[in-house]
Amino acid sequence: MVYEGQMIVPDKPTAELLATPVQFLKHVGPPRAEMLRRLDLHTARDVLFFFPRAYQDMSDLREVHQLEEDKLQTVRGIVEDVELRGSQPGKCVLGVIVRSGTGHLRGLWFNQPFMQEKFKLGQRVMFAGKPKLNGLVWEVSHPKVDFLGEDAEDPTGKILPVYSLTEGLQQWQMRKIVHETVAAYGTLLEEIFSDDFLQAHGLWPLVKSIEQIHEPRNSESLAAARRRLAYQELFVLGLALAVKRHQQHEVRRAPPLEATSLIDARIRRLFPFELTAGQRQAIAEVGTDMGQTRPMNRLLQGDVGSGKTVVALYAMLLAVAHGQQAALMAPTEILARQHAMTFGRFLAHSQVRRAELTGGLPAKERAALLDEIAAGKVDLIIGTQAILQEDVKFSKLGLVVIDEQHKFGVRQRAVLRHSGLDPHYLVMTATPIPRTMTMTLFGDLDVSTLRDTPPGRQKVNTYLADEERREKWWTFFRKKLSEGRQGFVVVPLVEESEQSTVANLQETYESLANGELEAFRLGVIHGRMTTEEKDAAMDRFRQGETQVLVSTSVVEVGVDVPNATLMTIESGERFGLAQLHQLRGRISRGKHPGFCCLFASPQTEESQERLKAFESSTDGFELAEIDFRLRGPGELFGTRQHGLPPLRVADLLRDADLLTEARRDALEIVAADPELNQPEHAVLRQRMLARYGKALDLGDVG
Repeated sequence: MVYEGQMIVPDKPTAELLATPVQFLKHVGPPRAEMLRRLDLHTARDVLFFFPRAYQDMSDLREVHQLEEDKLQTVRGIVEDVELRGSQPGKCVLGVIVRSGTGHLRGLWFNQPFMQEKFKLGQRVMFAGKPKLNGLVWEVSHPKVDFLGEDAEDPTGKILPVYSLTEGLQQWQMRKIVHETVAAYGTLLEEIFSDDFLQAHGLWPLVKSIEQIHEPRNSESLAAARRRLAYQELFVLGLALAVKRHQQHEVRRAPPLEATSLIDARIRRLFPFELTAGQRQAIAEVGTDMGQTRPMNRLLQGDVGSGKTVVALYAMLLAVAHGQQAALMAPTEILARQHAMTFGRFLAHSQVRRAELTGGLPAKERAALLDEIAAGKVDLIIGTQAILQEDVKFSKLGLVVIDEQHKFGVRQRAVLRHSGLDPHYLVMTATPIPRTMTMTLFGDLDVSTLRDTPPGRQKVNTYLADEERREKWWTFFRKKLSEGRQGFVVVPLVEESEQSTVANLQETYESLANGELEAFRLGVIHGRMTTEEKDAAMDRFRQGETQVLVSTSVVEVGVDVPNATLMTIESGERFGLAQLHQLRGRISRGKHPGFCCLFASPQTEESQERLKAFESSTDGFELAEIDFRLRGPGELFGTRQHGLPPLRVADLLRDADLLTEARRDALEIVAADPELNQPEHAVLRQRMLARYGKALDLGDVG
């Protein structure tokens, strides 16, 4: 096969052919190769697996005289006129007239003047939409547009792929590149499943699926191709997580830290309250894990105020009881400081040696503390990511606790491993995780769940309000402050933004200090303040010197002031549902009931549904599933931030059942061949390591 001056040699290794640089693909060349690299496309294989982000159904192609009202149809033609009427924001209409045969169709765009730049007279285009007859002229509002190059093949009667693009690259050009790459290289892809496996699971072969995901014959072919590729993606991820669990359970070794009856009694004596059933169950699971010679790798998830810190402290004291050190890592200094204060209350009369290690520590103090940690003179270390620095050496690290796990990368909990035995790991999150997310992003962990809350925790009354209720709310807010309570006012921005009319912190503070709350003592806290400034502001609030704290979402976690029972959230539509729930959790920590009022101006149905859910439910697990359904996994946790490669075609919301099936099949294979060393699993092992070996530290498999 010869094209563009390059010859594909039949006996050339398949892997080498699939690694052909994009520059040498048909219709690419050096300039477009640079564009493709901006899309993270470097080889022929990358292009084959560069799946469309959407599709345009152009299958019902018609002449203008054949059009019917309110039915999805497509018209192909030449741009004859482009006219923008009105120029004021919110009051302009763009009309583009396309001639198709002897008829004309007008495309209309309201309040989108930027669309004018996309059209040129004489341009070949396709409009897809639901037209209406306006007098004698057919019109279609906001049609989907496909721009056809001069030498582009007419995509007549097709379902067209829509790819992500970069500056300088047009959709029709990307389609030609992918089409030629699939034709030249698609058949070289190696099938990872046997024929029997494909038949038993109702899956298409890989080559056929790649062809149809890019150029589907019809909606049925697209669905079948997509199902095969989504299954494979979830299956390979399931393999990686299962192999990771095998490594943790069977390969790595940790010090056995048994929770004997004597040690258990000594630790529980430090807690001046009755543990909840959930805490007792979680402590039992942690104790069993830590008593093993394999490292514990457990996720502790619980709703706001469910008492996760007590379980974490129990685990840390269990390590200390065996002469080991324990480290707790939090994502912010505020949260680290809150943990240190909480531990300090429980351990006030204990001989356990504690220390804080954060980025704001002066160099001299930090050096002295590092010497003590290395010498084993500190038992509990509470800190931020400063704990991860290379110069932090532990004497005997027996346990690592990571709080708010989703704010860290997937590999960061392995950073504290060192030569010799591995520490046990307990990772915590106050953001309940949907089931499908637990099976993927946290699939290498065992899970403990706290659903009940300690007795005495008060209910938070939540209100979603408009501007008409603002005066009534502030009257109530002042009344509660006068009774001795404290409160938060939370805004999404630190300073004014030209692109946003959202309430900002400084304006809000000044407005309240000179208006609704002028009779009360106000303070400010946000992420741009120095550590000393934030600590001082929080100390004044804890001591009651400040009655109201005007803040950004920096108080989302780590703030525990039992007397604070009031919260006003401005521009609530700017916050995610989980974040709103976390913020509300700051005012349910004492003996008085909490009151949270959310002012918002939702602009979309999704935003309205999110805010109504927040008002009607205080169950974090229920809200997590709603948030997952509304916003999807990418927004909820961000797989890139978490450290795992993003899913290319699978959707954790839409493919929940497929995920369960793929995960079950992967677990069966790893149970029979834990390191995938059998010859029939060689290709599976290769694909797993190529995709997840680095992210999950699987390079030493086998």
